Amino acid sequence: MEKIPNIYNSFQVDARIVVTADDTLNACQKLPDNTFSLIVSSPPYNIGKIYEKETSLQEYLQWQETIIAQLVRIMQKTGSLCWQVGNHINNREVFPLDIYFYPIFKKMGLKLRNRIVWHFGHGLHASYRFSGRYETLLWFTKSDDYIFNLDDVRVPSKYPGKRYYKGDKRGMPSGNPLGKNPSDFWNIITEEFELGIIDIPNVKSNHPEKTCHPCQFPIELIERCVLAFTNEHGWIIDPFCGVGSALIAAVKHNRKAMGIDRDTEYCKIATQRLNSYYGGTLKMRPIGKEIYKPTGKERVSQIPIEWSD
Repeated sequence: MEKIPNIYNSFQVDARIVVTADDTLNACQKLPDNTFSLIVSSPPYNIGKIYEKETSLQEYLQWQETIIAQLVRIMQKTGSLCWQVGNHINNREVFPLDIYFYPIFKKMGLKLRNRIVWHFGHGLHASYRFSGRYETLLWFTKSDDYIFNLDDVRVPSKYPGKRYYKGDKRGMPSGNPLGKNPSDFWNIITEEFELGIIDIPNVKSNHPEKTCHPCQFPIELIERCVLAFTNEHGWIIDPFCGVGSALIAAVKHNRKAMGIDRDTEYCKIATQRLNSYYGGTLKMRPIGKEIYKPTGKERVSQIPIEWSD
């Protein structure tokens, strides 16, 4: 595995991070079996973004299946695969991609551990249906023996002083001193005590991590996957890495990572962001930071005078 930096070095940052501008399938075919402890990505949704060519849904899924086969091959036995997807839209009809991807992963022997809902406050506005405000992250493992560091991602308990009221443990604390399981619904950090959900805002124009990429991963979204599904010094790969958010999440927590993207400009930006991270100048939203809530005093949060009676 240490030979990977020698395979692609045009955008190499250091021995721990490799970014390559290449076709995903072509790049993955060059990689050795049983290598990566985590494969995490958000593939193109086949909706006509500037970095993709829209095709029929069937053609899109067939293309994705050839890539997924390679990803399963290079994933370690104890590894995980996290596939974050939204919806494909055609003639105003919604096709939920996680439903279409599920049988592909199952056919290749992977086992679904969670269907995680990522909810965000601002998303795609719509006129002929309700506006989209969530996407899904499918977490698969290759075997029943997989890495899962729950203690590394626990969140504060609502009632840490709760105790068992019967049985052999009566009177003893019933919770975990490190906190509770964060659940499979990631929404609002400030409501963690009440609902057990975490808010991870998507990357829009005022987000500190925003680049020119139209569908950029927030680093915070990947950090929980990195902490829970890998150990230190493990290798992570994002086969559609865009501007490198998953790679930053990896190096931030002392992991090694490889990113693949066919867009040379995005790969250059990913490398620049990694260099900025090493230099201490990269703007990032801290994991767990409270979501901004309007006070009502801001002009944009007030009702326009034109709407008044």
